[in-house]
Amino acid sequence: MARKDAPAGFNKFSGLGLTLFSDQELEAIHFATLQVLHRTGIKVESEEALEMFHGAGADVSHYDGFGIVKIPDHLVSDCLASTPHTGTYYGRRPEDDYRTDENRTSFSAGFGEHVKIIDLETGQLRDTVKQDLAQITRIQDSIDVISIVERAACSGDKNPASQSVHNYEAMVNNTSKHCFLGFNGGRNARKIIEVAKVAAGGEKAFIDRPIVTVFVCPTSPLSLVQECCESIIECAKGGVGIASMPMSLSGATAPATLGGVIVQHNAEVLSSLILTQMVRKGTPFTYCGCSTIMDMRLATSPVGIPEMAILSAAWAKLAQYYQLPCLVGGCASDSKLPDSQQAYDFSLTATTAAFAGADIIFGIGAIESVITFDYAAMITGAEQAERILNTMKGLDLSGNMMALNVIHEAGPGGEYLTKKHTFDHCRNMSQSKLFDRQTREGWQRSTAGRDLSERAYEKARKIIANHKPIALPENVSEEISHIVDEYDLELLSGE
Repeated sequence: MARKDAPAGFNKFSGLGLTLFSDQELEAIHFATLQVLHRTGIKVESEEALEMFHGAGADVSHYDGFGIVKIPDHLVSDCLASTPHTGTYYGRRPEDDYRTDENRTSFSAGFGEHVKIIDLETGQLRDTVKQDLAQITRIQDSIDVISIVERAACSGDKNPASQSVHNYEAMVNNTSKHCFLGFNGGRNARKIIEVAKVAAGGEKAFIDRPIVTVFVCPTSPLSLVQECCESIIECAKGGVGIASMPMSLSGATAPATLGGVIVQHNAEVLSSLILTQMVRKGTPFTYCGCSTIMDMRLATSPVGIPEMAILSAAWAKLAQYYQLPCLVGGCASDSKLPDSQQAYDFSLTATTAAFAGADIIFGIGAIESVITFDYAAMITGAEQAERILNTMKGLDLSGNMMALNVIHEAGPGGEYLTKKHTFDHCRNMSQSKLFDRQTREGWQRSTAGRDLSERAYEKARKIIANHKPIALPENVSEEISHIVDEYDLELLSGE
């Protein structure tokens, strides 16, 4: 049921806000979701998870290799009640913590595990490697508008079976911010938790301040596959927060109406929340979403589109309804280059999600329908994200902000350039970094006529060369490297 200590569908921001649903519509979505959970049910492939659902009072029907779980309303309510209302994403230092109860939105780079990248030196498209993830993470560490770091590339040069462990090693060595990534099953989850405990300063320090969150992906339609269940169970046992991210396609793996997508997606998220709370009550849980449509004409799954923007806003509003922290997709583009389409796609989805009150919006740097990562799209996206957040501040009409005294002083035909009021307030006006506001002559003089993308690539190279993230102690970094190397040997030997 909806939490009653805050109204459903409230605008998160006192300045600008987007109301997508009425209170009645949110209630209707919730009750439709309950019908799906207790009448249609969820396919679960893990025997351990099936036993947990059965023990908690769900109706479980067993088949060859899976079960169908029908979840009663009271179990949904009980598990929502035990889930923390606030997301606290701990960094390795307290100053890097990000909390979702402080009336703010933040951003993150990447849109999942990009497998291609536009090489920063050659400009050519190639497969991603571990060093790419390290460099992208280092840039994320340097950007203030990015408060949590998502895995934005895969370590494609490493053993696929241990790739997620290599991903985390690359990330934790290049940022002190909280990290989000997929663990890809129970065995990898145990190893990543082992690495995270070392990075955090020991088991007690990690339990008090877990520095990593796992992405899990319910499979549309309405399935919790073995790998997903394993990751939830191991991470909840190990003190790691869960971020549930269904990725359904309207018309393919979800209904062809957005209302149907919303109900199915909500059922998938809540089913993973219920499993999380059955393993360990009080486990932090983040409501996520990056569902979109199947373009029937092209057989593609576009992301820089109105439907993606609406659905991301819907996930933010549903998370507010349940009083859960949320992380939603936006910022990504279907363009193959950091061009004008990429900028338009970014602004459409990021602005809509931000105005809906999403806690975190991810996708900065994602192009080619999230297959490819691009550094220029990342750098320009971060600056656009700052501009969006400035817009969300709205207007301050308190005190002397309406400036009546200085208006009277200047009078008809007067000027404001020499007024103390102007001196006191001009520094609060927005400033550009890479985005150009100069005259044409000034632009030619300062940039030699280079376009925004060229200057963004140059800035990325400078950050990689010069930014120094808070390093792990030398012995800790070596210990983590040893753990990862030993794990690769275990996998190769078949242990």
